[in-house]
Amino acid sequence: MAKALALVAVASAAVVLVGTALANHSWGKYHWARTANPLALKLGDNVSSTWDGHLGTASSDWSASSVLDTTIVAGGSSPSSCPPTSGRVEVCNAFYGSTGWLGIARIWATGTHITQAVVQVNDTYHSSPPYNTSPWRQFVMCQEVGHVFGLRHQDENFSNANLGTCMDYANDPSTNQHPNQHDYDQLAKIYRHLDRFSTAASAPAELPGNAPPFSQASRANGTLYADDLANGQRLITFVLWTPFGE
Repeated sequence: MAKALALVAVASAAVVLVGTALANHSWGKYHWARTANPLALKLGDNVSSTWDGHLGTASSDWSASSVLDTTIVAGGSSPSSCPPTSGRVEVCNAFYGSTGWLGIARIWATGTHITQAVVQVNDTYHSSPPYNTSPWRQFVMCQEVGHVFGLRHQDENFSNANLGTCMDYANDPSTNQHPNQHDYDQLAKIYRHLDRFSTAASAPAELPGNAPPFSQASRANGTLYADDLANGQRLITFVLWTPFGE
């Protein structure tokens, strides 16, 4: 009887751990407004040839969702500063310095509707070990692109066992390079209702592109930052810090 109770306790603990890791991971209620699914969203390619394949894979992976259809188009931004473009996502890579972050994703929103977004990956780290490998680059690109649709992380403990999704922090991203079914299920929930207008197909009034820099000093404040702009507009940033504290 004691053995049976012990097994039940272990099983219950496992359920709690899995439930914690796979909890709702939407980014508040932020989403792109659209009048029909799938959401057609352009990803501006401002990345070098080293990153082109990783961006292409991320676009294909996320477009496997029933509510997303991303298209890679010519970039409309400067990689060094990566300013946003209304109605789309700009994806950039550059040597951004020893900031402590591997990648960042930023969305500009009016209310809960995303109107523009940027993804930046930092070659200061991705040009040297351990981050200059295909698994690390794919993991970071997939995660940062995933954020601009309205997804948070599934787990933020680098030391936990991999969940098999790029939305999970990992010390070894070999099995965390692509979305998993839970990501697709979450996207279906985020985009289950339609809007009366679109912020992706049209070009809404551009919001301010200026954003505060993020460095090692910001690390203590976590991974999510929100800045209130004028007229009820917000700039929200997710930061993927290096797991080893460089």
